[in-house]
Amino acid sequence: MTIVRILGAAAGGGFPQWNCHCQGCETSRSGGVRALTQSSIAIRSNGGDWFLINASPDVRQQIELMRADNCFPPQNNNCFAPQNGRSVPFAGIILTDAEIDHTTGLILLRESSQPLKIYSPDRVKFALTTGYPLLSTLQNYCGVDWSPLDAAISLSSDLEVESFALSSKPPKYMQDATRSPDEVWGVGLTIRDRSTGKTLTYAPGLAEIDEAMQRRLNASDCILIDGTFWTNDELPALGVSSRSARQMGHLPLSGEGGSLQELARLTTPRKMLVHINNTNPILIPNSAQQQAVGIQGVEIGCDGLMFEL
Repeated sequence: MTIVRILGAAAGGGFPQWNCHCQGCETSRSGGVRALTQSSIAIRSNGGDWFLINASPDVRQQIELMRADNCFPPQNNNCFAPQNGRSVPFAGIILTDAEIDHTTGLILLRESSQPLKIYSPDRVKFALTTGYPLLSTLQNYCGVDWSPLDAAISLSSDLEVESFALSSKPPKYMQDATRSPDEVWGVGLTIRDRSTGKTLTYAPGLAEIDEAMQRRLNASDCILIDGTFWTNDELPALGVSSRSARQMGHLPLSGEGGSLQELARLTTPRKMLVHINNTNPILIPNSAQQQAVGIQGVEIGCDGLMFEL
């Protein structure tokens, strides 16, 4: 049995975002809706070690909330064995991309007593050793034990993770890097529990749902999927950006061909939105947009939500 925990359900910047005064952020500040940390999940199988998927800038807070919920004993007996009273409670860290909001938390883990075991696509390693050299920096602290995130890797005897290409768009700080159009800069994950046969597909960044993606999602028992924006022009309409959702590599929830319409066609038992931007009105309690999501049988993810796969 695999346990999945949503550590952070918000997109980059969290909710509320420090410099934003949209309706959602102001509602959160007034106590009308729960705050959310930045996008990340954790998984474990059969009482084994936890694995972190994406290391957000809020990872310290997320770890402490796991401790408060008794997710692991005071001294976690895993490959990051306690030395001098310190340990990292994850047996490994999987990075789906090199975006700042998915990787900055690595630097907060630099005090590990053992090298951090990190899995990522090759392009992610390249970005994090050149344009944003987190891995190079960590080598001078705890060290890094890097492994490629190939098509499928085994994390334990019961837990397998398959990666699949999602994005050929590099992070903004790598826009000037020489690249070819077939390079993979972002991936999704299908997580399989070999003991139960259950699968989870995790895609926090999703530009489209084509036939191949439909088949993958339909074959999953649960999906955690990109819920960043409600409309394609969400940020331009607020005057905070000139880029649309699709230009940023995110399929909006609403509108013709939007992800909510596509999700309605799926027979997947459990469908949940993660990586939700602070401007997205689905975060506002009882809003028409939140109700529309519920009518489709889609859940809105939240920090600390934990379930069995």
